[in-house]
This record gives sequence, structure tokens and C-alpha cells, in this order.
Amino acid sequence: MRLLIADKLHARAIEELGTLPLEVVYEPELTKESLEKRLPGFGILVVRSTDVTASAIDSAKELNLIVRAGAAFETIDVRAASKRGIYVANCPGKNASAVAELVFGLMLSLDRRIPDAVASLRAGKWERKEFGKSEGLHGKTLGVAGLGAIGRDVAHRARTFGLNVVGWSRSLTPARAAEIGIAHAGSIEELASRSHILTLHLALNDRTRQIVGKRVLAALPERATFINTARADLVDYAALIEAAEKRGLRAGLDIFPDEPRGTRTFATPDIIRSFPSGGLIYGTPHIAAATDQAQLSIATETVRIIRSFLLEATVPNVVNVSSSAAARFQLVIRMMDKVGTFANVLAVLKRHGINVEEVTNTVFEGGAAACAKLRLLSRPTESCLAEVKAFSEVLHVDLVTLPMLA
Repeated sequence: MRLLIADKLHARAIEELGTLPLEVVYEPELTKESLEKRLPGFGILVVRSTDVTASAIDSAKELNLIVRAGAAFETIDVRAASKRGIYVANCPGKNASAVAELVFGLMLSLDRRIPDAVASLRAGKWERKEFGKSEGLHGKTLGVAGLGAIGRDVAHRARTFGLNVVGWSRSLTPARAAEIGIAHAGSIEELASRSHILTLHLALNDRTRQIVGKRVLAALPERATFINTARADLVDYAALIEAAEKRGLRAGLDIFPDEPRGTRTFATPDIIRSFPSGGLIYGTPHIAAATDQAQLSIATETVRIIRSFLLEATVPNVVNVSSSAAARFQLVIRMMDKVGTFANVLAVLKRHGINVEEVTNTVFEGGAAACAKLRLLSRPTESCLAEVKAFSEVLHVDLVTLPMLA
């Protein structure tokens, strides 16, 4: 099988992938457009920021697995992959520490105006009085929107700074918040109203797109701090600038709309500035997960996924396999491990119009017998089961009714 790595990946991972039964092709400069032409002929694709479109997926008849070397996967057309029976997997939580570290770096920078102080010092100025004005973080309330791996890491580290933590996400319950050791907010507007500092760690989807707009920003106290290291499209940046101009909002941003690929002039640098009202916006060029530790951790997880797919026929962290299949029955068949036995069973099910949703087959020590478990959409008739039992190689058959899932 051939593997295409279409983005930069840690050298150690490329070396380890070379030990697997794979032909590894490393072309990190591929773009969304060039990927479509290059992808045919490859069975596995690894990407980070490169978009994987439906047309690219449709062009690659041999493709079996797409690995997103990172947590989010909205740059991949998962629906198109699912239609083609292609696994999509990601590497969740592997960059949590790196992102959390930048969150606090931005938080401290905004409070102490570290970038401006450094720039002043480099310009030969000694403005101790000006840059000695800061509020401090201890005792303030940190609102965390999104309690995945990164949000939980941020909440955990916040205690070291003496911050009180309140959390919100659509799935967060008061009981779960108590387990994490934080307070619970019933909505993102409530979270904002209770927060001196609001940090965003939500996935991007139709429900969260521009979730932080005028209403949420207006709920923040005067001169509050806002941090976004998640996704640019979660925020109405025009409303953010207005809040900085009129209400003295301070913001630390690691992501921006229409980011350039590679090293080029940024089209909208004017957003990174101070405002007469005391508002202040600092930015970094999408580097939250870009520590050596995080990159190695993500690369190691990428290798684990590919190794498991090749050698164990399982896909860790798969995001497009149904977790609540429609199967209503499970057929358990113990049989001799002989050529054609399983095929005969499947042929009977096909003849009776029984759709098989999922199959697992285990061979026992010595290789004489096997046990197959088949999840079925409909109940086999007694005549169908009798045909299966009639094969001399079949040792025993059980039919189990699966519980209804809520």
C-alpha cells in the first residue's frame, strides 16, 4: 500500500512509517488543488491543514484511510469519505498542553503588555511607569467555553494562577463540571457575564459558527480579556474590534480569517493594535500547537493509527463510523476454520435478504475453530437459521436480540 503525507510531519514519524509495509511519499507542499491530481494511487493519506475535498476523495479509488494529524477535521469532507467507505481518523488531545501554554502566554501578555514593553525597551526607552500598570490575574474568574482535552487542560492549569474557573459547553452538565472541579454556566452568554477572562475551545460546526458575536461580547465586563486559539470562524471579528474600541476589550488571537499558507504578508495586520479606549489586541500566527513536544506527540499518534490499520485491522480515533448502528440482532456462529465455511453462511444470509451491518471473526488457538459475530438489520427466519445450522462445519448457532439504543 502507498502512503501520501501531504503536510509537514515530524521526521521521527516518517522514519517509523518507513518500517511498515508501506511505500511512503512525503510531499508537504501540496495544496488543495494539487492534492486532487496527486492522490490517485494512494491507499492512505495524512494531512494537517491541507483541505481534502469531495472531488479529491472521489478521484482516489484506492484510498482507504485519511488521517488528520491534529484534533479538528473540518478541512476533510468526511461525508464524501463515508460514502466511499473510507476511514477518517484524527489525533485528539495530543496538542492540549501546547495550546494551553499559549493561552496563558497570551493572558499574561495582555495583562502585563509584555510585547509592547519589549518593543519599547528595544527602541531604547525605559518606560517603567507606563508598563508597570497591570491588574494581575489572581482571584479573577476564567470562563472556559468548550471542555474537551484543551479546555480541561486550561481549567486545570488555571488553579495555579489562583483563577476561579467557570465552564460551559452544550454537553457539560453541572455534575460533570463538579467532577472537573469548576463551576457551571448554563449558556455561553451567562459564561461571558461571569468571566473576567473568556477563552474559547469549541469545535467549529454549524451551531458554533460565529457563536461569539455582539451579544456574547456585550455580556463580558468592561476591560475583560478574550482569548481565541480555536477557530477564527467561531468569532465575529468585526464585533470583536468594536468591543475593543468601545469597551476596552483586550484580546489574544492565534487564528484569523483567511490565513495565508506558508510565510507571506498577512492581509489584515491592522486588527493587531491598541485602541484609545484601552482596548488591546495581540496576535500570534497560528502557532498554538506548534511546539516540538506537541508535534512529536501528534506524529506518534499518527503512526499508531496507521500501524493499527495495517497490522491489526482497527482504526483508532475513527470519526466516521457509526457508534449506534441500526443492527437489531446478532448472529453468533461457532464453526470450523475451513476455506468456504464463512462464505457459505454469508451466501445463505444474502439469499434470505438479510443485511449484515458488522462482522467480527475470531480464530481460536490451534486454528481449528472460529467464532463469527454478525450484526444484522433484520431477524433471520427459522428456515434461514436451519440452513446455516445444516452445514457440517458449523458447530453452533445463537441468535441474540440487541437492546434498543436511546
